[in-house]
Amino acid sequence: MSFDLDTLLFILKIIFIDIILGGDNAVVIALACRRLEEKKRNEAILLGTGIAVIIRIALTAIVVSLLNIPYLLLAGGFFLIIIAIRLITNRQEKHNIRAGISLVAAVRTIVLADMVMGFDNMLAIAGASKGHIGYIAIGLIFSVPIIVWGSKIILIAMEHVPFLIYVGGGILGYTASEMIMDEQEIRWIFETYPQLTHIFPILLIAALLVTGWLYNLFSSWKFAKRS
Repeated sequence: MSFDLDTLLFILKIIFIDIILGGDNAVVIALACRRLEEKKRNEAILLGTGIAVIIRIALTAIVVSLLNIPYLLLAGGFFLIIIAIRLITNRQEKHNIRAGISLVAAVRTIVLADMVMGFDNMLAIAGASKGHIGYIAIGLIFSVPIIVWGSKIILIAMEHVPFLIYVGGGILGYTASEMIMDEQEIRWIFETYPQLTHIFPILLIAALLVTGWLYNLFSSWKFAKRS
């Protein structure tokens, strides 16, 4: 595994995607550990996230192998577009997480919740990695500690700097376009019209950002009108 500028940017993209999509996971960790005393809370966070990283790497590797199934890359690309729209329009998921009253219970909650909620992360990272499991592992090893220990900073930054959300949505849109263009069953379209390989990602990202911006603008207008 050689490291050059392209490789570094490749890994940074994986890290950024995981951090952007990992805000909910940080909330889950906080909720799962809130009843534990501080020492046990730290142990639960370390154990829970450590196990969750190992499981997520394994599951992401499985997702990567499944992406060879016909039309799955195409479906994954469209699913990522939906995730990007949800991210940009700030349509938050509701968390109904029971706080663990013991170390084992908290760790179990963290691991199970991460497996359930981490599917979008796994799909996005699998698409962005283009099958490089080593890069996936490096990205997760760096991003998960940032999510866990810097969760408050990340959540505050995403609330007060909306530009970050749009950047994240744009990266997800670009990853979705790559997945769609890599789909074997429709690759002939982009081979027949090579100019589409440059135009399609730009159009998709622009459509995502404009749609999200208009939705947010309309939502703000409706809220202001009610007030």
